[in-house]
Amino acid sequence: MTIRIPPIQCLLTFEALARLRSVTQTGEELNVTPSAVSHRVRQLEQILGTKLFGRADFSLTTEGSEYLAHVREGLASLQRFPSQNAAPGRRKLRVAVTPTFARSILLPRLKQFIESYPEIDLTLQVSIPLLDVVAEDADLMVRFGTGRYADVEHVCLMKDEITPLASPSFAREHGPFDTARDLEGVPLLRSPLDPWRTWFAAHELDWPEPTEGSQFNDIGLMCDAAAAGMGVALVRLKLAAPWLEQGTLVPLYERHVPSPHAHHLCWRTGTMDRWECAAFAQWLRHSVG
Repeated sequence: MTIRIPPIQCLLTFEALARLRSVTQTGEELNVTPSAVSHRVRQLEQILGTKLFGRADFSLTTEGSEYLAHVREGLASLQRFPSQNAAPGRRKLRVAVTPTFARSILLPRLKQFIESYPEIDLTLQVSIPLLDVVAEDADLMVRFGTGRYADVEHVCLMKDEITPLASPSFAREHGPFDTARDLEGVPLLRSPLDPWRTWFAAHELDWPEPTEGSQFNDIGLMCDAAAAGMGVALVRLKLAAPWLEQGTLVPLYERHVPSPHAHHLCWRTGTMDRWECAAFAQWLRHSVG
């Protein structure tokens, strides 16, 4: 009896389509046309003699779900050679993230990724590139900045808007804040991650960057300080979501200003050849976009 082994490109296409559930996105990831994706899936189904997808939304059939586990294990085994340290069928993925992005953006969504990819062992590492605290051994890195990174490949994950925030009691005590100039004389919390000059310029204020007052290199700590009534913090709205939802911080103004910086996912050349890295990158872009 002759056993026909499916071509590797068919297996790679099947894994990608099962993960992305889009012929177009699968084609873009594998650098082939949508018709090639469809052809490879049909070829694989013919070899196996069974249907792998429900045609409407690319949901997997029972046989498809079972086969996907075997395919991922096989691909992982091929990529694991010559290392003998990893447990069979499991993949190690190390992601470096900035602290407040991890707490406010990533962790609330991470359960979805863990449930979708139980065969991936994920390790999160704190990284603060602004202070040269960088996890050198990370597979993927989330950086906050201009996006001009010559040392790595990268894609923009999330843009945001900045606005002054304070605790409700602080706002009542020092308000009302009807115009931008009402911030004059008010304690301003500072961070090199989001300089006040961006907000000043957008409101046509020629004020210099504050040189006095408490300064923080972590946005989460600055939010905690503002919530404790220490002053006004200039914070990105998406990162401040937990404090805003809890009511410990409130916006002082209705107008928000686009941040000149954004969060970017970065990786070294060749990293995306590993399916676990590509899977996390694709999931993260769709989750936070």
